[in-house]
Amino acid sequence: MASSLISRSHHIDFDSVFRFDDAEIVQMFESLVTTGLMEFLGCPSIFYENALIEFFANGFVRDDMVVSTIGGIAVEISESVFAATFGMPTEGLTDLSEVPKNLLSDAQSIFSASEKEVSISCLKKEIKMQYRLLSDILAKSLFVKAGSFDAVTRDRFLLMMVITFDVKVNWGNLLFGVLKEMVTPDSRQAKGYAIQICVLLKNVPGLELGESKAFTAPRILNEKTVHRIVSVNENVGIEEVGEAPRAKKTPVKKTMSKKRQAAGEAEVAPVIKKKRSTKGKPAAARRISLDKQVEDTTADE
Repeated sequence: MASSLISRSHHIDFDSVFRFDDAEIVQMFESLVTTGLMEFLGCPSIFYENALIEFFANGFVRDDMVVSTIGGIAVEISESVFAATFGMPTEGLTDLSEVPKNLLSDAQSIFSASEKEVSISCLKKEIKMQYRLLSDILAKSLFVKAGSFDAVTRDRFLLMMVITFDVKVNWGNLLFGVLKEMVTPDSRQAKGYAIQICVLLKNVPGLELGESKAFTAPRILNEKTVHRIVSVNENVGIEEVGEAPRAKKTPVKKTMSKKRQAAGEAEVAPVIKKKRSTKGKPAAARRISLDKQVEDTTADE
């Protein structure tokens, strides 16, 4: 369980990514700061494995608070404490259906990697590189989704839009809702927020968290990892373009299949002739019987 918690948690080193040599990607990270998500996404990248396991094993929701016990000590996390710990906005939209519709067309044009507007539910490769990164941050770090991220869902598209256009969102309410789902039994919500939960646990009086561990490099978004992600995405695009001409082999295969069919038809011809030759046997038998009748008649005369 601990490994899955860490694999679904990410830390952004904002000081490092701001040194990246792409102005549009840097601007995307700056929009996260403007939105009020810097302290949540950029909190210290350390975690307490045993404490995390016990927190989720004993966690549940009571009176709209996340409660648990660790080492016999009660832990209670309210929405206000959660938001204040990470300096997140507590005013603004809490329902994506309230997103201003007049911004939708602009977002479809700005996000698109081509001159054509993208759909609000599209493939990630259809949008620009900085928005691919933003989509991954939303899916993995904020809403902790499991599975493939090749597609951009409608909700994620709208969240990308409000971040890009600096629409006020009550992030404290939205993300605390995700945390509540994580501790709800039988919930389909993937578990994460490893380093954020550990920040909250450190503020609990008298709680011993045990030995701390540092995040591994792949779980940290910095200048180096962003560069690698961009390079991989660009190479994938080149490979897709390079493989496209291979489709021209299809007519060749069809031509070969026609020749084989023609050859097969040619082989059937002798079989038909043999059948015709077998049809001749009854005629010969009739001739023999007629000859015998003629001989019998002559003998009688």
